[in-house]
Amino acid sequence: MKEKRYHVDLDENEHGILIRCLNDERNLLMDEGHTTDAVDDLIVKVGTAKQKKYRVIERCGDAR
Repeated sequence: MKEKRYHVDLDENEHGILIRCLNDERNLLMDEGHTTDAVDDLIVKVGTAKQKKYRVIERCGDAR
């Protein structure tokens, strides 16, 4: 069975907030003596994620 993947659209501000939150969680885990491997992996994934440019098309009129 294929593994589910998720794609999240973040602006620069949201990206920074996510990195800070993950780092805060990592620090809490370290203070409690727990392993931080999973959070470390997420920080690397989010920090090195590719940027994708795309257009948003707004449509006027009634939506059907």
